[in-house]
Amino acid sequence: IMYGGHITDFWDRLVDNNYLAIIMKEDLLEGAELGPGFPAPSPEGLSNQGYSDYVSANLPEESPPMYGLHENSEIAYLNSATSAVFDTILRLKAGSGGGGGDDGGGVDAVIADILERLPPQFGMITLDEKAEPLMESEHQPYVLVAVQECGRMNLLLGEIAISLDELQKGRAGQLNMTQKMEDLSSALSINQVPGRNPFHKASWEKFAWPSMKALATWYPDAILRCEALEKWTEKITLPFSLWIPGLFNPTSFLTAIKQVTARLKNLPLDNMSTETHITKMMSKDEAVAYPEDGAFVHGLYIEGARWQDPDEAAAFEEDVAGTMCAGILTDSRPRELLCEMPVMYIKAVVIQSTWVPESVGYIRPESHLYNCPVYSTTFRGPTFIFVATLKTEAAASKWISAGVALAFQTDG
Repeated sequence: IMYGGHITDFWDRLVDNNYLAIIMKEDLLEGAELGPGFPAPSPEGLSNQGYSDYVSANLPEESPPMYGLHENSEIAYLNSATSAVFDTILRLKAGSGGGGGDDGGGVDAVIADILERLPPQFGMITLDEKAEPLMESEHQPYVLVAVQECGRMNLLLGEIAISLDELQKGRAGQLNMTQKMEDLSSALSINQVPGRNPFHKASWEKFAWPSMKALATWYPDAILRCEALEKWTEKITLPFSLWIPGLFNPTSFLTAIKQVTARLKNLPLDNMSTETHITKMMSKDEAVAYPEDGAFVHGLYIEGARWQDPDEAAAFEEDVAGTMCAGILTDSRPRELLCEMPVMYIKAVVIQSTWVPESVGYIRPESHLYNCPVYSTTFRGPTFIFVATLKTEAAASKWISAGVALAFQTDG
């Protein structure tokens, strides 16, 4: 209990407990460091004012290492704060004018560009016909994921097409301009994904995936997702390595991995979980076969640390069910805020009695593993997806303090 309340989020609670475990030790009363260069004062002979004076005189200048964070975290914070300021300025500028904030045909050009590049919707009837013969195969869960993803993409593409068509007609005087059209025009004029503003009635985001990208980078990302789904559904055959960040619902794919393995090995699904291994493959093109009891995925980024380069990782090679994996977590390089991960092997495994069930999944107590949260965006919080198990030589507490996490996408 802290300040009359409690911490409900598992990862927040983990960070809090980690700091307490680092500080609240027996040597705390014997000059142990409360932070780099800041030893605890002697408990003898100091009054309340004496402690206050000690802190004022000896506390080093605040910096990320004081809290166990990497120096890069300050850069990330300043970048985020700067982006927030510019976003606010753009919103104020858009709100100060009429007609959705466009003062010169810029919105018309954006509309034309988006519609010109808008991919066609997936033919769900044809797709269902392709999928039907595979519904009795061992890979049926993967087939269902592909079909569901195409359905979700069609909803988004349909909303984009309809809303832009209405806006074009409204701006041409063929329809009365509604508040929804005004909101859509305003978002387009400031390079914002429609729906990012929670007060707007026009929304593409509610049909899409969590993202912090501006419209100029979000839309090409949407096109890439369409292309990935199109390639997957040509024969509805799972790629040797799947771009998992390109899914609307990546959790369904993780469930499919467990379902396929459970059926093949006649295991109860409720007794299955996943573990992750980082392979030696730096590119998806190096994956030329399916791994045992799982799938290869790519496109993830790590924040707060990095994975070892191939030459460093060679010292930690291991064979995992016929797949060569290598490397451990190591410190970030200066100014490298997000590093792309090698191809990851997500493997379905039977839950062990030593694993701790938590709201986020099963937490493993092995000292050589860091239970790493995986998020859709660097915003973290509500975009949590699953727990990855990453190899480490350093204590897991180091990476907890550093806020190490995996993310599906960059902000830009």
